[in-house]
Parts: sequence; structure tokens; C-alpha cells
Amino acid sequence: FPSLWSRLNAPYLCTKDGIVLHCPSVKEHSSLWENPFSATTSWQPCAERRDNELSDLPPENETTGYIFIYAEGGLNQQRIAICNAVAVAKIMNATLILPLLKQDKIWKDQTKFENIFDVDHFIGYLKNDVRIVRDVPPWFPDKSIRQMVKNIPKYASAQFYIDNVLPRIKEKKIMALKPFVDRLGYDNVPSEINRLRCRVNYHALKFLPEIEEMANQLAARMRNRTGSSNRYMALHLRFEKGMVGLSFCDFVGTREEKAMMAAYRQKQWPRRYMNGSHLWHLALQKRKEGRCPLQPGEVAVILRAMGYPKDTQIYVASGQVYGGQNRMAPLRNMFPNLVTKEELATKEELDHFRKHVTSLAALDFLVCLKSDVFVMTHGGNFAKLIIGARRYMGHRLKSIKPDKGLMSKSFGDPYMGWASFVEDVVVTHQTRTGLPEETFPNYDLWENPLSPCMCKA
Repeated sequence: FPSLWSRLNAPYLCTKDGIVLHCPSVKEHSSLWENPFSATTSWQPCAERRDNELSDLPPENETTGYIFIYAEGGLNQQRIAICNAVAVAKIMNATLILPLLKQDKIWKDQTKFENIFDVDHFIGYLKNDVRIVRDVPPWFPDKSIRQMVKNIPKYASAQFYIDNVLPRIKEKKIMALKPFVDRLGYDNVPSEINRLRCRVNYHALKFLPEIEEMANQLAARMRNRTGSSNRYMALHLRFEKGMVGLSFCDFVGTREEKAMMAAYRQKQWPRRYMNGSHLWHLALQKRKEGRCPLQPGEVAVILRAMGYPKDTQIYVASGQVYGGQNRMAPLRNMFPNLVTKEELATKEELDHFRKHVTSLAALDFLVCLKSDVFVMTHGGNFAKLIIGARRYMGHRLKSIKPDKGLMSKSFGDPYMGWASFVEDVVVTHQTRTGLPEETFPNYDLWENPLSPCMCKA
């Protein structure tokens, strides 16, 4: 399966001079920076709390009990868990104890809820929906909650909680739900519960004011890098060593690099590691199905084919890119105005946020959210939460989700010229820009909140 790097020196697509790519220019279209107004006016957000809304909470002494969850993983996985916890508490008429953000083995960050989110706003905004307390009740003898419900299946229905979890909470009065990653479904829960999850995600969960303020400064600096107000793109580049390894996709590199990656995969994922021949065929299949992360150079060629000019201001949200500057060079050479938060802010400004890795992730999240165009390169909670939020904000902001499967075919076609490639890219992505999209069974609420969190205008 021909890789991009083995054939980009061909004259029919781009020319390659060492590690520098040269691609023909594409005319900049008027719709390059925002979705058409006519396509975005039929829906509006409707999950917010109404000022005159009456509480349907029963008296405090009628609560069925207390539930507590450990929000595991990185910041965005934790965010989803918190939204689900509020929904589950509502389903069972239980009181929610403020979730604990559990230290993740990858992030290695012990951040408390109050270190990242505005607790007062969270509790106050949801006061008519769910009763939330900061700590275990004073009458509880042991601060560590040992009674746990461990058998909750992934994407469980609301009825599962009523039939299997609620009786245990009524009996024990206080229970921890663990694990709690993706433990609530979408189309098997009432629409008002899904709307509540959107209310939590888009309205109740606010980052601390100092995080919001720093993110606003970074976004403003992106817009004024050239001395005048300009638009900017945010690129979520998922090409860290861990992501490359976990993907089990094949990427061009030296024999030494391939051997080191094979050893890394064998050590980290021994059960998934098989003989080389099988892995090679699996990698080919994954690439055809669009399940491999886009390489920085592939991203560059796609963006150029879409019509984004060389002087585009691009904010990059990424960990350490696998392959370092050599791997980044094709993207940086084609779009030299790449910048990260470390380059936009001073060391002193960021030092305050380095105490908690999730605070730095929150800055990336907000700067991406505020961008004119957001581009994802691989799946994950970060990208789908950004795309979902931008849709909820009105669909005008473009959120580009590359069709990696189709792009892999185009990259691998030895007879495709630049004009045909541009046509493929433009036509394929006309409807992959965060436009309103009807939901379907087992839809992902976080990426597409159209129904029931948005209403016909």
C-alpha cells in the first residue's frame, strides 16, 4: 500500500525536496472559514436552564441515597463521566457527591474537581435538577466509601440503574459506582436525561475563571499575530508515540525506527502484539478503513487541497509528536505559522497551570473551541467534545473531520493528479464540517447534540 511519503515526489501531486513539500496553490473559497449561513439557521440550543424554571426535586429527606463516582482518564473522559454522573443521579433520585478526578496512569496528575472547575457554578446551575453535595454526609462513619457497584455494563440503560443499582443504594444509603467510564447509553435513556447531560456539559461545567481568562488571552494573541485581526485554525494533532503505538498502523521510517516501535508495542501491548506478517496486513486494513492517525504531512496536503493558504495562522494542540521536528517539517514548511500555547505564552504565565496537567489541557480545549476552524486528525474525547460544543453553539464554526479512509485511497492512487486530488478532498468534505446532522441509533451525544439538546428555530 503506497504511503504518502514514498510517492509525494511524483510530479502529478506534490513535489518533495528533501523533507519540504511543494504543492500547487488552490483558489480560496468564500466558505473556507465558516459554514454557509443558510445551512445553520434551522437549529438552536435549548438545553440551558430557564430563569423561571421550577425545581422538581423532592425534599432532601426523601433522597434515595448518595452516589459517588471516580472520574477516570484524562480531562475530557472525566468531563463525560461527570455529565453521566449527574444524569444517573437524576434517574435514581439520588444525591450526587462531588466526583473525584482519579489520577490517570498516563496523565499522572492528581487534580481535584475544584482545581479545574467552578464548583459553586456547577452546584448552583443544577440546583433544580439534581442535589449535589461537596463531601460525604457527616453522619457517614467512614470518609472512604467502600460499598461499590462494580457490575454496571458499558452504555447501560436508564432501566438498568432503576432495576439493579437503585435497590442497593436504598439499602446501603451511600454507594460508589466504579468503574464509570461510558456507563450510560444514549438512545436507551429518556430524552430529558440526555438534555440534562447537555445542560451539564455546555452550561454547568465551567472552568475556573483564571483558566478561562488565560485561554481568552491566547485566542486574542492568535488573532493578532500579524498586527491585525485575523482568523485562525486550531489543529488537534494526534501523533504522539503512545497514539502511534496503540494504533498498530504502519508509518514510514528507518529500519531502526520500525524496530524500536515494534519493541515498544510488544512491551506496552503484549496481548495485541502478533507476528510481523499478521501485523502488516492488519495495518493495511486499518489504513483502508480510516482507523490510522493522520501524519503531519498528510494533514498539510489535505489542508492545502481544501484551499487554506500558506499564511494561515494555526494553533496546534498536541503532545510531543512522534518523530520530532523531522516528522513535523512537511507541515511546518507548508504552513509556517504554526504555534503552540508554549510559544504564545511566557513561561511565567504557564507555570501557574503546570501544577495540574489537566489545566494545560483545558487551555488547549478552550483555544480550539474559540477558533474559526477546528481540524481533528484522529478520534478521541477531546475532538468529539470540541465538535459537539461548536455544533451546539450554532453550527457556523467549521469543524473539519477528515475522511481518513477515502484520503488513504487518494494518497495511494499512483494515477491521481493534483486537480483530481483537490476535487476528491473538496467534494468529500463538503458535509464533514460540523453542519447539522440528524442523529441515528447509538449516536454519540457528545459529538452530535442535535437531538434532543437543540430545537428547531
